[in-house]
Amino acid sequence: MAAKKEKKQKPLEQVLMESCNKLRSNMSGINYMYFVMGLVFLKFASLKFEKRREELLNSEDAFAVDIPSFYAEKNVFYIPEQARWSLIKNNARSNKITLKVVEGGEAKDKDFTIGMLIDHALEELEKNNQQLKGALPIGTYTKSNLPASNFASLIDEIDKIHEDAEHPMNDLIGKTYQYMLNAFAIKTADEKGEFYTPDNIVDLITTLIEPYKGKVYDPCCGSGGMFVQSYKFVEAHRGDVNSISVYGQESNPDTWKLAKMNLGIRGIPANLGKTNADTFGNDQHKDLKFDFIIANPPFNLPHWRSENELVDDSRWKGYGVPPVSNANYAWILHMLSKLSLNGVAGFLLANGALGDADTTDIRKNLIKNGKIEAIIVLPREMFYYTDISVTLWIMNNNKGARKVLRDGQEVMVRDRTNEVLFMDLRRMGHKSSEGYTELDDADMQLVKKTLNAWQSPDYKTLYKDVPEFCQSCTINEIKNGVTDKKQKENGTNIDIDESKSLWSLVPSKYIEFIDHDLEIDFPKEMARIQKEIKDLLKEEKVSQKQLEEAFRGIGYGIE
Repeated sequence: MAAKKEKKQKPLEQVLMESCNKLRSNMSGINYMYFVMGLVFLKFASLKFEKRREELLNSEDAFAVDIPSFYAEKNVFYIPEQARWSLIKNNARSNKITLKVVEGGEAKDKDFTIGMLIDHALEELEKNNQQLKGALPIGTYTKSNLPASNFASLIDEIDKIHEDAEHPMNDLIGKTYQYMLNAFAIKTADEKGEFYTPDNIVDLITTLIEPYKGKVYDPCCGSGGMFVQSYKFVEAHRGDVNSISVYGQESNPDTWKLAKMNLGIRGIPANLGKTNADTFGNDQHKDLKFDFIIANPPFNLPHWRSENELVDDSRWKGYGVPPVSNANYAWILHMLSKLSLNGVAGFLLANGALGDADTTDIRKNLIKNGKIEAIIVLPREMFYYTDISVTLWIMNNNKGARKVLRDGQEVMVRDRTNEVLFMDLRRMGHKSSEGYTELDDADMQLVKKTLNAWQSPDYKTLYKDVPEFCQSCTINEIKNGVTDKKQKENGTNIDIDESKSLWSLVPSKYIEFIDHDLEIDFPKEMARIQKEIKDLLKEEKVSQKQLEEAFRGIGYGIE
């Protein structure tokens, strides 16, 4: 008898798509994510719990199999019996589920529907893991109008997600969250200037600022992607993930919950504040300073404060009050205020922030105070669902000569207080299979090598300006809006009064542009065009002759 073929595991994306299909006609698309993610969270949390439970049972610590602290030490949630996925799965098709619960200090039987059981499981999970307080979608399932059969089918689909050698746990978790965010969350975000940050961009930021050790902060953390990539960076470079701690804040209550779930299920301890809150009006980490800031604030956010609100805020002191019309520079100054003495920030802003007329004074003060390290224009179409062009800013609270951690080793950097590095990456990148632009490892390493060479005490040997790629500028050149080299070439001697300068950070003002038309071999090109025209004219004569003969053949000559 032939051996039975092993059933091939469905691709994760297919499982998730089919899970969402079970919800069609019963709720709106944006609610799919939170509904499915709650169940996915229970499934993954149970998988990690059972894995840790098995480890304990097979060790000298078997006595601790029901002690929550032995799970917490491995960043695993302790799951009480009534919150385990196995209970939900085994009762998915039950019309009535009876459990013994404690109410008012007394144990008694209580009947549940499957929706009630899921909410009860989430309540028990939160009760036993305080870091999940306020994060789980408790009440969602009892209140839903989803038919019992659809509930059962949905649970069946999610139960098909399994860890194996090819699909380790954290990969599954990451792909799940990214799929749901890509499919649902980011489609509704762009109206507020909010865009889910692709991993490729976050990889670039972490590669450049190297968050090996210290406190990492994101003032608008969304679903927590910046923290995930920071952890991945440290792991990839054989660093100690326990040497970094993460702090964040998020105003949207649903996204805040999603972030807590995302980070929690990955085993990343994070302080996201006591609740969701507006960063400008209710700073959840008011007295803290951070070694690294990684952020993608909402682009060009209007009406972020009222006209008379926050005008005397200490975060603006010495720089100027950000305009009501646009929060870009409010984000910059907030982040600057949160940096430690040697803190570094890498963040994204729309290109308009490079030269806005109504933020000139703030930009001038940032430049003159030596806070702007590098301005890096990214390729277009790196974001999902928008082709907006954006800039990566590197802000450094201490550009003086000192030792920094680089690739895990201490190295010296030179004093760059009066300089800014401009880079243009728009000629880099390739199209991914999904049609988005991505930078490959070689691209990222070139950018990193260029920045590091410019920062090096041996920069005169290691670094050089490259047309259409990079240019180092002094503060005086930025004030004048033109490089000294360009002035020399043009025979000009511009020296603008700093009060009249735009203090533009637009890289194209400084990076040398090459007129590629000058590289064309015109005699050769004209000879080619001449030949093509002659061939076309010859073909046209043949066609004309054939047409005339055809008309003559039917008795209608063409004179």
